[in-house]
Amino acid sequence: MRLEDLPIRDDLRGMSPYGAPQIDVPVRLNTNENPYGPSEALVADLAEAVRRGAGELNRYPDRDATALRADLAAYLGHGLTGERVWAANGSNEVIQQILLAFGGPGRTAMGFEPSYSMHRLLSLGASTEWVPAAREDDFGIDPDKAVAAIEEHRPAIVFLTSPNNPTGTALDPEVVARIVRAAPGMVVVDEAYFEFARTGTPSALTLLPDHPRLIVTRTMSKAFAMAGTRLGYLAADPAVIEALLLVRLPYHLSTLTQTAARVALSHGRELLGTVDALRAERDATVTWLRGRGLAVADSDANFVLFGGFDDRHAVWQALLDRGVLIREVGPPGWLRVSIGTSEEMAAFRAALEEIL
Repeated sequence: MRLEDLPIRDDLRGMSPYGAPQIDVPVRLNTNENPYGPSEALVADLAEAVRRGAGELNRYPDRDATALRADLAAYLGHGLTGERVWAANGSNEVIQQILLAFGGPGRTAMGFEPSYSMHRLLSLGASTEWVPAAREDDFGIDPDKAVAAIEEHRPAIVFLTSPNNPTGTALDPEVVARIVRAAPGMVVVDEAYFEFARTGTPSALTLLPDHPRLIVTRTMSKAFAMAGTRLGYLAADPAVIEALLLVRLPYHLSTLTQTAARVALSHGRELLGTVDALRAERDATVTWLRGRGLAVADSDANFVLFGGFDDRHAVWQALLDRGVLIREVGPPGWLRVSIGTSEEMAAFRAALEEIL
Protein backbone atom coordinates (compact mmCIF):
# COMPACT_ATOMS: atom_id res chain seq x y z
CA MET A 1 0.00 0.00 0.00
CA ARG A 2 1.26 3.44 -0.94
CA LEU A 3 0.02 6.83 0.17
CA GLU A 4 -1.32 7.58 -3.30
CA ASP A 5 -3.37 4.35 -3.15
CA LEU A 6 -5.35 5.61 -0.16
CA PRO A 7 -8.63 7.54 -0.58
CA ILE A 8 -7.25 10.77 0.96
CA ARG A 9 -8.78 14.12 0.09
CA ASP A 10 -7.95 15.26 -3.42
CA ASP A 11 -6.63 18.60 -2.19
CA LEU A 12 -4.04 16.78 -0.03
CA ARG A 13 -2.59 14.74 -2.88
CA GLY A 14 0.95 15.73 -3.80
CA MET A 15 1.56 17.61 -0.56
CA SER A 16 4.57 16.97 1.65
CA PRO A 17 4.54 17.03 5.45
CA TYR A 18 6.23 19.94 7.21
CA GLY A 19 9.49 19.26 8.94
CA ALA A 20 13.13 20.21 9.11
CA PRO A 21 15.72 17.42 8.78
CA GLN A 22 16.38 15.71 12.13
CA ILE A 23 20.07 14.84 11.95
CA ASP A 24 22.32 14.14 14.92
CA VAL A 25 25.29 16.47 14.45
CA PRO A 26 27.54 18.38 16.87
CA VAL A 27 26.06 21.80 15.98
CA ARG A 28 22.30 22.02 15.34
CA LEU A 29 21.27 25.47 14.14
CA ASN A 30 18.25 24.69 11.98
CA THR A 31 15.04 24.88 14.05
CA ASN A 32 15.34 28.21 15.89
CA GLU A 33 15.49 26.62 19.34
CA ASN A 34 16.93 28.46 22.30
CA PRO A 35 20.29 26.72 22.85
CA TYR A 36 20.28 27.30 26.62
CA GLY A 37 18.56 24.52 28.55
CA PRO A 38 16.60 24.92 31.80
CA SER A 39 18.49 25.42 35.05
CA GLU A 40 18.73 22.77 37.75
CA ALA A 41 16.39 24.89 39.89
CA LEU A 42 13.73 24.92 37.20
CA VAL A 43 14.12 21.18 36.60
CA ALA A 44 13.75 20.53 40.32
CA ASP A 45 10.64 22.72 40.59
CA LEU A 46 9.12 21.02 37.56
CA ALA A 47 9.85 17.55 38.93
CA GLU A 48 8.21 18.50 42.25
CA ALA A 49 5.17 19.99 40.51
CA VAL A 50 4.74 16.85 38.40
CA ARG A 51 5.17 14.67 41.49
CA ARG A 52 2.42 16.59 43.29
CA GLY A 53 0.07 16.30 40.34
CA ALA A 54 0.83 12.69 39.46
CA GLY A 55 -1.69 11.38 41.95
CA GLU A 56 -4.48 13.07 39.94
CA LEU A 57 -3.50 11.80 36.49
CA ASN A 58 -6.46 9.43 36.57
CA ARG A 59 -8.60 12.58 36.25
CA TYR A 60 -8.96 14.79 33.20
CA PRO A 61 -7.01 18.06 33.23
CA ASP A 62 -8.62 21.47 33.61
CA ARG A 63 -10.46 21.54 30.31
CA ASP A 64 -10.04 25.30 29.80
CA ALA A 65 -6.58 25.68 31.43
CA THR A 66 -7.92 28.52 33.57
CA ALA A 67 -4.92 28.94 35.88
CA LEU A 68 -2.42 28.72 33.01
CA ARG A 69 -4.31 31.32 30.98
CA ALA A 70 -4.28 33.69 33.95
CA ASP A 71 -0.51 33.23 34.28
CA LEU A 72 -0.02 33.86 30.56
CA ALA A 73 -2.13 37.02 30.73
CA ALA A 74 -0.03 38.28 33.64
CA TYR A 75 3.13 37.67 31.62
CA LEU A 76 1.80 39.49 28.53
CA GLY A 77 0.56 42.51 30.48
CA HIS A 78 -1.29 45.15 28.40
CA GLY A 79 -4.22 44.87 30.81
CA LEU A 80 -5.04 41.35 29.61
CA THR A 81 -6.91 38.80 31.71
CA GLY A 82 -7.27 35.05 31.38
CA GLU A 83 -10.59 35.52 29.56
CA ARG A 84 -8.66 37.13 26.69
CA VAL A 85 -5.95 34.46 26.43
CA TRP A 86 -6.12 30.96 24.97
CA ALA A 87 -3.53 28.15 24.94
CA ALA A 88 -2.95 24.94 23.00
CA ASN A 89 -0.26 22.42 22.08
CA GLY A 90 2.14 24.77 20.35
CA SER A 91 1.23 27.83 18.32
CA ASN A 92 0.54 25.51 15.37
CA GLU A 93 -2.49 24.06 17.16
CA VAL A 94 -3.58 27.58 18.09
CA ILE A 95 -3.44 28.53 14.39
CA GLN A 96 -5.24 25.33 13.40
CA GLN A 97 -8.06 26.13 15.80
CA ILE A 98 -8.33 29.64 14.34
CA LEU A 99 -8.65 28.15 10.87
CA LEU A 100 -11.26 25.63 12.01
CA ALA A 101 -13.33 28.44 13.52
CA PHE A 102 -12.93 31.15 10.87
CA GLY A 103 -11.77 29.33 7.72
CA GLY A 104 -13.14 26.28 5.92
CA PRO A 105 -14.64 25.42 2.53
CA GLY A 106 -15.45 28.45 0.42
CA ARG A 107 -13.20 30.74 2.49
CA THR A 108 -9.69 31.97 1.87
CA ALA A 109 -6.62 32.78 3.96
CA MET A 110 -3.88 35.17 2.88
CA GLY A 111 -0.23 35.47 3.87
CA PHE A 112 2.72 37.55 2.69
CA GLU A 113 5.49 35.30 1.40
CA PRO A 114 8.16 34.26 2.04
CA SER A 115 6.83 33.53 5.50
CA TYR A 116 6.09 30.67 7.88
CA SER A 117 5.04 27.79 5.63
CA MET A 118 2.75 26.22 8.24
CA HIS A 119 0.24 29.05 7.76
CA ARG A 120 -0.32 27.78 4.22
CA LEU A 121 -0.21 24.08 5.15
CA LEU A 122 -2.62 24.46 8.06
CA SER A 123 -4.96 26.49 5.87
CA LEU A 124 -5.04 23.78 3.22
CA GLY A 125 -5.51 21.13 5.91
CA ALA A 126 -8.58 23.04 7.10
CA SER A 127 -9.98 23.16 3.52
CA THR A 128 -9.26 26.87 3.31
CA GLU A 129 -7.98 28.25 0.01
CA TRP A 130 -4.55 29.87 0.33
CA VAL A 131 -3.87 33.19 -1.41
CA PRO A 132 -0.18 34.26 -1.37
CA ALA A 133 0.72 37.95 -1.45
CA ALA A 134 4.23 39.24 -2.03
CA ARG A 135 6.73 40.96 0.23
CA GLU A 136 9.10 43.66 -0.94
CA ASP A 137 12.75 43.11 -1.83
CA ASP A 138 13.71 43.96 1.76
CA PHE A 139 11.10 41.39 2.97
CA GLY A 140 8.86 44.11 4.37
CA ILE A 141 5.20 44.64 3.49
CA ASP A 142 4.02 47.63 1.47
CA PRO A 143 0.75 48.66 3.18
CA ASP A 144 -0.79 50.04 0.00
CA LYS A 145 -0.14 46.83 -1.91
CA ALA A 146 -1.35 44.78 1.05
CA VAL A 147 -4.63 46.67 1.25
CA ALA A 148 -5.10 46.30 -2.51
CA ALA A 149 -4.57 42.53 -2.28
CA ILE A 150 -7.05 42.27 0.60
CA GLU A 151 -9.66 44.30 -1.28
CA GLU A 152 -9.21 42.05 -4.32
CA HIS A 153 -9.43 38.67 -2.57
CA ARG A 154 -11.51 39.46 0.55
CA PRO A 155 -9.83 36.78 2.71
CA ALA A 156 -11.55 35.41 5.80
CA ILE A 157 -8.15 35.31 7.58
CA VAL A 158 -5.00 37.35 7.01
CA PHE A 159 -1.73 36.06 8.48
CA LEU A 160 1.05 38.46 9.41
CA THR A 161 4.31 37.28 10.97
CA SER A 162 6.40 39.69 13.05
CA PRO A 163 9.28 39.06 13.34
CA ASN A 164 8.84 37.12 10.12
CA ASN A 165 10.08 33.57 9.65
CA PRO A 166 12.36 32.87 7.77
CA THR A 167 13.49 36.45 7.14
CA GLY A 168 13.51 37.89 10.68
CA THR A 169 11.74 41.08 9.56
CA ALA A 170 9.60 42.93 12.13
CA LEU A 171 6.48 44.86 11.05
CA ASP A 172 5.63 48.46 11.85
CA PRO A 173 2.44 48.40 13.99
CA GLU A 174 0.90 51.01 11.67
CA VAL A 175 1.21 48.52 8.80
CA VAL A 176 -0.60 45.98 10.96
CA ALA A 177 -3.27 48.54 11.87
CA ARG A 178 -3.91 49.42 8.23
CA ILE A 179 -4.29 45.76 7.31
CA VAL A 180 -6.65 45.17 10.24
CA ARG A 181 -8.79 48.12 9.14
CA ALA A 182 -8.91 46.81 5.56
CA ALA A 183 -9.51 43.12 6.33
CA PRO A 184 -13.11 41.88 6.15
CA GLY A 185 -12.38 38.99 8.54
CA MET A 186 -9.79 38.03 11.13
CA VAL A 187 -6.16 39.16 11.21
CA VAL A 188 -3.61 36.93 12.93
CA VAL A 189 -0.25 38.40 13.93
CA ASP A 190 2.17 35.57 14.64
CA GLU A 191 4.65 36.87 17.22
CA ALA A 192 6.45 33.60 17.93
CA TYR A 193 9.81 35.41 17.99
CA PHE A 194 8.70 38.70 19.51
CA GLU A 195 10.86 38.46 22.63
CA PHE A 196 13.96 38.63 20.40
CA ALA A 197 12.89 41.90 18.75
CA ARG A 198 14.96 44.97 19.45
CA THR A 199 14.20 46.88 22.62
CA GLY A 200 11.34 49.30 22.08
CA THR A 201 9.73 47.33 19.24
CA PRO A 202 5.95 47.59 19.82
CA SER A 203 3.86 44.43 19.94
CA ALA A 204 0.58 44.07 18.07
CA LEU A 205 -0.89 43.55 21.54
CA THR A 206 -1.08 47.34 21.74
CA LEU A 207 -3.71 47.26 18.97
CA LEU A 208 -6.05 44.75 20.62
CA PRO A 209 -8.32 47.22 22.49
CA ASP A 210 -9.41 48.93 19.25
CA HIS A 211 -9.48 45.89 16.96
CA PRO A 212 -11.73 43.01 18.13
CA ARG A 213 -10.96 40.94 15.01
CA LEU A 214 -7.23 40.95 15.73
CA ILE A 215 -5.50 37.87 17.18
CA VAL A 216 -1.91 37.87 18.44
CA THR A 217 -0.23 34.47 18.79
CA ARG A 218 2.86 33.62 20.83
CA THR A 219 4.81 30.52 21.87
CA MET A 220 6.94 29.26 24.76
CA SER A 221 9.13 27.26 22.34
CA LYS A 222 11.59 30.02 21.46
CA ALA A 223 12.61 32.66 24.01
CA PHE A 224 11.31 30.56 26.92
CA ALA A 225 13.45 27.60 25.76
CA MET A 226 10.53 25.19 26.28
CA ALA A 227 10.16 23.73 22.76
CA GLY A 228 9.64 20.26 24.23
CA THR A 229 6.67 21.44 26.27
CA ARG A 230 4.64 22.33 23.14
CA LEU A 231 2.78 25.33 24.50
CA GLY A 232 1.44 28.08 22.25
CA TYR A 233 -1.05 30.77 23.13
CA LEU A 234 -2.92 33.79 21.83
CA ALA A 235 -4.49 37.01 23.01
CA ALA A 236 -7.75 38.26 21.52
CA ASP A 237 -11.22 39.57 22.29
CA PRO A 238 -13.18 37.24 24.63
CA ALA A 239 -15.62 36.53 21.78
CA VAL A 240 -12.75 35.03 19.78
CA ILE A 241 -12.01 32.65 22.65
CA GLU A 242 -15.68 31.63 22.64
CA ALA A 243 -15.38 30.78 18.95
CA LEU A 244 -12.30 28.64 19.56
CA LEU A 245 -14.10 26.70 22.28
CA LEU A 246 -16.44 25.45 19.56
CA VAL A 247 -13.64 23.68 17.69
CA ARG A 248 -11.02 22.76 20.29
CA LEU A 249 -10.75 19.12 21.29
CA PRO A 250 -11.95 18.37 24.84
CA TYR A 251 -9.09 18.31 27.37
CA HIS A 252 -6.59 19.18 24.64
CA LEU A 253 -3.92 20.41 27.08
CA SER A 254 -2.66 17.64 29.35
CA THR A 255 -2.10 18.11 33.05
CA LEU A 256 1.64 17.71 32.52
CA THR A 257 1.73 20.33 29.77
CA GLN A 258 -0.15 22.84 31.89
CA THR A 259 2.10 22.11 34.85
CA ALA A 260 5.31 22.50 32.86
CA ALA A 261 4.15 25.76 31.31
CA ARG A 262 3.18 27.28 34.66
CA VAL A 263 6.51 26.31 36.23
CA ALA A 264 8.34 27.86 33.26
CA LEU A 265 6.38 31.08 33.63
CA SER A 266 7.31 31.21 37.31
CA HIS A 267 10.95 31.07 36.17
CA GLY A 268 10.37 33.61 33.41
CA ARG A 269 13.11 36.02 34.48
CA GLU A 270 15.70 33.25 34.37
CA LEU A 271 14.54 31.79 31.05
CA LEU A 272 14.31 35.16 29.31
CA GLY A 273 17.70 36.08 30.71
CA THR A 274 19.36 34.49 27.66
CA VAL A 275 17.56 36.77 25.18
CA ASP A 276 20.09 39.62 25.35
CA ALA A 277 22.99 37.23 24.73
CA LEU A 278 21.22 35.74 21.72
CA ARG A 279 20.41 39.20 20.34
CA ALA A 280 24.07 40.20 20.60
CA GLU A 281 25.17 36.96 18.93
CA ARG A 282 22.59 37.53 16.17
CA ASP A 283 23.83 41.04 15.45
CA ALA A 284 27.44 39.87 15.44
CA THR A 285 26.49 37.10 12.99
CA VAL A 286 24.83 39.62 10.66
CA THR A 287 27.96 41.80 10.72
CA TRP A 288 30.27 38.83 10.11
CA LEU A 289 28.23 37.49 7.18
CA ARG A 290 28.03 40.90 5.53
CA GLY A 291 31.76 41.24 6.01
CA ARG A 292 32.12 38.13 3.84
CA GLY A 293 30.19 39.81 1.01
CA LEU A 294 26.95 37.90 1.57
CA ALA A 295 23.44 39.30 1.38
CA VAL A 296 21.86 39.28 4.84
CA ALA A 297 18.31 40.19 5.88
CA ASP A 298 17.87 42.48 8.88
CA SER A 299 16.70 40.28 11.75
CA ASP A 300 14.67 40.86 14.90
CA ALA A 301 14.49 37.13 15.61
CA ASN A 302 16.88 34.43 16.87
CA PHE A 303 17.95 33.47 13.36
CA VAL A 304 19.54 35.09 10.32
CA LEU A 305 18.67 34.63 6.64
CA PHE A 306 21.68 34.99 4.36
CA GLY A 307 22.36 34.25 0.74
CA GLY A 308 23.58 35.05 -2.69
CA PHE A 309 24.45 31.41 -3.42
CA ASP A 310 24.20 29.92 -6.90
CA ASP A 311 23.80 26.49 -5.31
CA ARG A 312 22.55 26.85 -1.76
CA HIS A 313 22.11 23.10 -1.33
CA ALA A 314 25.81 22.57 -1.96
CA VAL A 315 26.63 25.09 0.77
CA TRP A 316 24.09 23.47 3.12
CA GLN A 317 25.60 20.04 2.46
CA ALA A 318 29.15 21.30 2.89
CA LEU A 319 28.23 22.73 6.30
CA LEU A 320 26.56 19.46 7.26
CA ASP A 321 29.70 17.56 6.21
CA ARG A 322 31.52 19.73 8.76
CA GLY A 323 29.05 18.89 11.53
CA VAL A 324 26.93 22.06 11.29
CA LEU A 325 23.22 21.74 10.47
CA ILE A 326 21.36 24.86 9.31
CA ARG A 327 18.10 25.25 7.32
CA GLU A 328 17.67 25.26 3.56
CA VAL A 329 14.64 27.53 3.46
CA GLY A 330 13.48 30.87 2.12
CA PRO A 331 13.84 32.32 -1.39
CA PRO A 332 16.14 30.53 -3.87
CA GLY A 333 19.77 31.12 -3.06
CA TRP A 334 19.21 31.81 0.66
CA LEU A 335 19.90 29.82 3.85
CA ARG A 336 18.84 30.35 7.47
CA VAL A 337 21.00 29.84 10.54
CA SER A 338 19.55 29.72 14.05
CA ILE A 339 21.52 31.59 16.70
CA GLY A 340 23.23 29.21 19.10
CA THR A 341 25.76 29.56 21.86
CA SER A 342 28.96 31.49 21.22
CA GLU A 343 30.77 28.17 20.78
CA GLU A 344 28.22 26.93 18.26
CA MET A 345 28.35 30.16 16.29
CA ALA A 346 32.15 30.01 16.23
CA ALA A 347 31.89 26.50 14.75
CA PHE A 348 29.40 27.81 12.15
CA ARG A 349 31.70 30.67 11.17
CA ALA A 350 34.74 28.42 10.92
CA ALA A 351 32.90 25.91 8.72
CA LEU A 352 31.42 28.57 6.45
CA GLU A 353 34.80 30.32 6.16
CA GLU A 354 36.29 27.10 4.80
CA ILE A 355 33.47 26.75 2.27
CA LEU A 356 33.59 30.36 1.10
